[in-house]
Amino acid sequence: MPREEFKQALKNKEFGDFVAMYRPFWNTGGEMGNWDEELISLLPPSCKIFTSAGAGFDWVDTKRLARSGIIYCNAAAACTESVADAAIWLILSTYRLFSWSSQAARSLSVSAFKDANRNIAATTSNPRNSILGIIGLGKIGYLVAQKAKAALGMKIVYNDIRRIPEDIEKTVDATFYPKLEDLLAVADCTVVATPFGGEKVLSAASFQYFKPGSRIVNVARGKLIDEPALVEALESGRLFAAGLDVHYDEPVVNQKLAKMRNVEMLSHTAGASVDSHVGFERLGIENILSFFEMGKALTPVNMHWMENNASKL
Repeated sequence: MPREEFKQALKNKEFGDFVAMYRPFWNTGGEMGNWDEELISLLPPSCKIFTSAGAGFDWVDTKRLARSGIIYCNAAAACTESVADAAIWLILSTYRLFSWSSQAARSLSVSAFKDANRNIAATTSNPRNSILGIIGLGKIGYLVAQKAKAALGMKIVYNDIRRIPEDIEKTVDATFYPKLEDLLAVADCTVVATPFGGEKVLSAASFQYFKPGSRIVNVARGKLIDEPALVEALESGRLFAAGLDVHYDEPVVNQKLAKMRNVEMLSHTAGASVDSHVGFERLGIENILSFFEMGKALTPVNMHWMENNASKL
């Protein structure tokens, strides 16, 4: 159903006074575009919960939903394993420049193959004992920390809006940095694993704080990083390499980044696995069932806005 037709159906109350909305993963259910004031204002007062079979929620105004008394739930927990695995691959690639080696082999050029074969070893290193900085130590960030510490022997530091309990920190020997600039200054590789809240986490000004020769990996959202500044940091050598699952203007990929042999790229597929997608659909429905059967959703993301609105009444 096209967006305009859907809007008219809501205005005409063709769906009645429904109590919940469920958005399946886009490959299985289709989309209405961004859920903004235009759509949310048309939802009936009876609607109390909106759940989605997916991780990101940059397409929906969760604050506006809260104003209408609607809880929004995502299903990010279902893809935690897949995204963390992809992050490990990208971390490894930024240390070992697998992107360069792969591009050379696929070029079918003998000279390119020889160049990679002979010269990569002189510029790459193993991640063991280096410092991994994680921006956002939520479920995905924490699992990345576990895997990186256990499998790669990396030391963990992190930045988040709040410090996690000390007993959880100890399980990965993580050190909390309240100021992002301080983390960037010590991290040999920085992983972005925080939700997109409407603003860049790494602005152009942020790149001056990066440890010279360090690396960056993004498995969150492309718009969290100032892309021109990222290009400049890679071109200048401020950053040694980058691993990007997501892109600022995806599905359009930055041409300069695409040509760099020290940049590993994916097509926003870090969370793409059968395991993730089955989990997405299951958790989306379980949120609705839990809300109406137990009075509490499993994975709400806008409860702080709901509580703020309630306190003003």
